[in-house]
Amino acid sequence: MTALGDTIERLDLWHLSLPVVSRRDHGIGSVGGAVEVVIVRLTSAGGIEGFGEAACWSVFTGTPENAYAALDRYMRPAVIGARVGDIAGVMARAERTVAFSTDAKAALETALLDLAGRAAGIPVWALLGGKCRDAIPLSVSLADPDFEADLALCGRLEADGVGIVKLKAGVQDHGFDIMRLDRLARDFPGIKVRVDYNQGLSPAEAMGRVVDLDSRGPSFIEQPVRADQFALMRRLREATAAPLIADESVFGPEDMVRAIREEICDGISVKVMKAGGPRRAAQVAEMARAAGLSAYGGDMFETGLGHLAGVHAIAASPGITLGCEFYQAKYYLAEDILAEPFAIDNGMVIVPDGPGLGILPDAEKLARFALRSTVTA
Repeated sequence: MTALGDTIERLDLWHLSLPVVSRRDHGIGSVGGAVEVVIVRLTSAGGIEGFGEAACWSVFTGTPENAYAALDRYMRPAVIGARVGDIAGVMARAERTVAFSTDAKAALETALLDLAGRAAGIPVWALLGGKCRDAIPLSVSLADPDFEADLALCGRLEADGVGIVKLKAGVQDHGFDIMRLDRLARDFPGIKVRVDYNQGLSPAEAMGRVVDLDSRGPSFIEQPVRADQFALMRRLREATAAPLIADESVFGPEDMVRAIREEICDGISVKVMKAGGPRRAAQVAEMARAAGLSAYGGDMFETGLGHLAGVHAIAASPGITLGCEFYQAKYYLAEDILAEPFAIDNGMVIVPDGPGLGILPDAEKLARFALRSTVTA
């Protein structure tokens, strides 16, 4: 029997709390002190391991407690005893077993892909159809309530060759957002600036604020209003020159169908955590490309491990042309969990060519940052 035909014998979990370097304010909530993720490890009968991550946020995809329980109690029976290469079969059973829980499903599918890639000796991007790019432009989000700290970060980013930032708006007053845009244009004219409201605007204020901000020429404007306000998204799209990007309005392929039909956006944020795994994320990206929409790789609060899942999905997706936001491992976490640094060079995320995801987590860090774990003997 080949390694791909081997069976999966173990599923281990860690719920981690990872310190971060600053507070970040978004339209739907703030994050500070630490972020929490759930790490899953699958082990085959032959001793090959595969890892995945659920990067959770209660106001977006769900809680880490939910992801942990979904994997530990409900999805485990769908996994144990399955063949290493049976990714579609396992995920179909997981989909029937647990509703929603897209972050937990993303962690499971990532671990299955990592395991299969390592068993076959090929990268995850090869399992997703092949690689169409070797490097991905990096965008870094600015969300510190202390704008001077963000300006200092921009100086570091400029020195590192990063050419894109995304300003989180709609948290404080409109004047604060305009001031920051004007200051970035003055002090860092070589950096492209995108804007993301994270659903932070009410219907009454959205049109006036978005149109005024649009006059400053941002590269795009993302999700100004609540995810379910499709009609208002379409009106905002028609009123602005900058491309309007949908994030929370589009989780998976099902939402993508409606977004295309109702013409709510010019592009989408593709996220492994909200799509439910790298394969569904790639499917969303292909649907966008077929409809003539742009796409970029969005982030949650991942470690480098979660970033790697997105990197492989983007590497295999021709339609994701606007770069990625996989900056947390280098610029936001106080310490990442990978055994080797997440690869960023001159403002570009480098696509790994090694087996599976390409880099393993550091076992010592999994133990050190764990709030709890379920590791079988």
